[in-house]
Amino acid sequence: MSYITTKDGVEIFYKDLGSKEAQPIVFHHGWPLSSDDWDAQMLFFLSKGYRVVAHDRRGHGRSAQVADGHDMNHYAADAFAVVEALDLRNTVHIGHSTGGGEVARYVAKHGQPAGRVAKAVLVSAVPPLMLKTEGNPEGLPIEVFDGFRSALAANRAQFFRDVPAGPFYGFNRDGATVHEGVIQNWWRQGMMGGAIAHYDGIKAFSETDQTEDLKAITVPTLVLHGEDDQIVPIADAAHKSIKLLQNGTIKTYPGFSHGMLTVNADVLNADLLDFVKA
Repeated sequence: MSYITTKDGVEIFYKDLGSKEAQPIVFHHGWPLSSDDWDAQMLFFLSKGYRVVAHDRRGHGRSAQVADGHDMNHYAADAFAVVEALDLRNTVHIGHSTGGGEVARYVAKHGQPAGRVAKAVLVSAVPPLMLKTEGNPEGLPIEVFDGFRSALAANRAQFFRDVPAGPFYGFNRDGATVHEGVIQNWWRQGMMGGAIAHYDGIKAFSETDQTEDLKAITVPTLVLHGEDDQIVPIADAAHKSIKLLQNGTIKTYPGFSHGMLTVNADVLNADLLDFVKA
């Protein structure tokens, strides 16, 4: 198993597969999961000749279960520590959900200034801001996220079963084909991580205003979002993000859920490949 140690002493687990001479693609996972959530994409791009890299966010998966640093600044800095350790250049960064926020902060604060990023993709991503505020009246009220925290603190195992079995993959929709293995794999990944990282991570993904991050990104950026995303509403995320990006392209998918990268991997992989190759 491969680890790097960040400047503040946190061990971060990562995967690095494929030729070291190939163009690298770095995958950033969502809350409360791990790099395993990218299995379908990593296998696909590895078969296409790319170098694929993914890490477990601090407190998640196989990375150290530390008590602090569960915020976008640390998430992005940890990702940069992996990129620097592996000396990755001309890299495409792809982030899902909270990982999309991580990508936006990483590219704006680390990747572009260091000249190490070529393109970015935000999949079902949380930027620019999920929380309802005076400046963001279309956002979700704080009570929604307080409910997440209460459910997690009361019975994390049950909460982590209910989310994937319901809205995350759209399995709560009439006529949906429910994949029990997908639900169990989500639960497995979530329960590998630490409760404090997941609890604090709710604030990170819901209350971090990334408007300035998006404005600062100049590399080509693809925004992908499902039109039936029940976790990160498309109107609060993708449609706002594309207006802030200097070099952005958007594609939306009728009927697709928040977890479309897993349950609709064939469609997403083809579109991701087209963007990477363009």
